[in-house]
Amino acid sequence: MPRLVRHLLKLVGVLAVVAWSLVPIGLIALSSFKADRDIFSPTGAFSFAPTLANYEALWNRWGDFFFGLWNSFLVTVGATLLAVGVSLLAGFAYSRFASRGLQASAFFLIFIRLIPPIVITLPLFPVVNWLGLNDTHFILILLYATFFVSLGTVVMRTFIDQIPRELDEAAMVDGASQMQIIARIILPMAAQGMLAVSVFVIVYAWNEFLFAKTAPLVISEMIGAVEGVEWGVLFAASTVQLVPVLAFVILMQKHLVAGLTAGAVKG
Repeated sequence: MPRLVRHLLKLVGVLAVVAWSLVPIGLIALSSFKADRDIFSPTGAFSFAPTLANYEALWNRWGDFFFGLWNSFLVTVGATLLAVGVSLLAGFAYSRFASRGLQASAFFLIFIRLIPPIVITLPLFPVVNWLGLNDTHFILILLYATFFVSLGTVVMRTFIDQIPRELDEAAMVDGASQMQIIARIILPMAAQGMLAVSVFVIVYAWNEFLFAKTAPLVISEMIGAVEGVEWGVLFAASTVQLVPVLAFVILMQKHLVAGLTAGAVKG
């Protein structure tokens, strides 16, 4: 097959994937600036008068959405910090120490990741209620971080494996403790891995639907509203909810790729 044809096929494939991913998002964002009569009108697909009425209606009539958005922000930040911190420490332990117990627990980390979160969390609700932690940010942060510590640990271990052990040994000769080694050597050199783990946690926690009164749950309430679906307001809420995490993922995409491919090539 000629090289030009191969390049054209690759280009068509890339464009198809981009269109498949971005066109629905673009249509939702575009529809959020349309009047209701233009959203599903064939003539109003691209010929319409832009309006901010849907965003005004969202602000005036759906205060719960912004409350849910704030909850999403708090839980996402807390879960990310906790998951990244624990994954860094666990990844260091798996990378620098070896024992049968660690090997067994590494297998358990991978196995537990295959189980749906709802299977693990449902039995915890009686305990959570007994502790008085129900409907608190703390328990959500703990749950969301727990869901991704296993994956985060594997990613961080891969990054830390690439850091020469000689640096640790030189620091120990100078009298550094394990925590000092982590803080002064491992953390700066594994920062890219930490950013990769944070992307995974942020995307999950920001869009999580099942466990809390966060923004995705309020959007689902808009769909099931008794008085009918206000599509313009729904699309406006979806756009507001989407923009922060989409912008973050775009900015961090090179770190996300690094996290997915870490350890694939050694040399």
